[in-house]
Amino acid sequence: MKYAIGEAATEYWVLLVLAAIGFLYVLRLISLFLPWIYVTFLRPAKPLSRYGDWALITGATDGIGKAFTGKLAKKKINLVIVGRSQPKLEELAKELHSKYGVEVRFVVVDFTDDDLDGGLSRISQRTADIHVGILINNVGISYPYARFFHELDEKLTKNLLRVNIEVTTRMIQLFLPSMLKHKRGAIINVGSGAGSVLPSDPLYTLYAATKAFVDQLSRSLYVEYKHSGIDVQCQVPLYVATKMAKIRKASLAVPSPDTYATAGLKWVGYEPRCTPYWVHSIMWWLIQMIPEPIMDSVRLRSCLNIRKRGQAKEARSKAE
Repeated sequence: MKYAIGEAATEYWVLLVLAAIGFLYVLRLISLFLPWIYVTFLRPAKPLSRYGDWALITGATDGIGKAFTGKLAKKKINLVIVGRSQPKLEELAKELHSKYGVEVRFVVVDFTDDDLDGGLSRISQRTADIHVGILINNVGISYPYARFFHELDEKLTKNLLRVNIEVTTRMIQLFLPSMLKHKRGAIINVGSGAGSVLPSDPLYTLYAATKAFVDQLSRSLYVEYKHSGIDVQCQVPLYVATKMAKIRKASLAVPSPDTYATAGLKWVGYEPRCTPYWVHSIMWWLIQMIPEPIMDSVRLRSCLNIRKRGQAKEARSKAE
């Protein structure tokens, strides 16, 4: 009888401890879920006019960059749009001015060109008489398709380092002094899940590394300048339906550039690193729950398939 009572008491305490652990776990989930609901769906966007009357966007004629131009123009922010195609820039400038009545300037720059100093000088001259309060470093390049590190040629290596790292860095250096002088500004650097979410991105190694640089650069600048009236942020999208991602059709998990830009502007001025699109933030959380070796294996297998398809397409193009 004493043994039965003792055994029942032990089972009672075990159940009590398990219930307490379960309760604490539920509280933990609630403590994470409710703030996520607020910042994702309920938190009001900060008025972008607080930073000034002008915004500059690189890579402005396609994808996320072009979507940002429309959203900013709708908010009556004047624009400086930077891209490598003069016809596209002229057409976009006319469209934005006609539709929203904002002033639009454009600068033709091919950031893969050897004369990077010349391109930056043209941007500086075109913006000398205005205060660019919002800088969106959107321009970036990736691989044509997945490939091993030793398969990268010199040109691709140079362009990845230049566009994703050097251009981002020097654009910030170009406009930060004016922001400090005016004691206000926002710098939005478009990163990538390859450099901030995935534990590794095999066969896109250099691309992922350059985007990890953008992430750390943004995070550190945020700390350096948050008390100077300047908000620095790295936005970390996963796949968006753009030319660079080689995805044409948008879906719930792969938003259109317009959907992403709408979410992206709502986060400006808040956290130094964010994934603005709500489905991407859930995917980020799920990826963090998967053991890294498993995630590495899944990603490697996926990229090997991408490499195989890319090589086959390249071979067909050469044969034609």
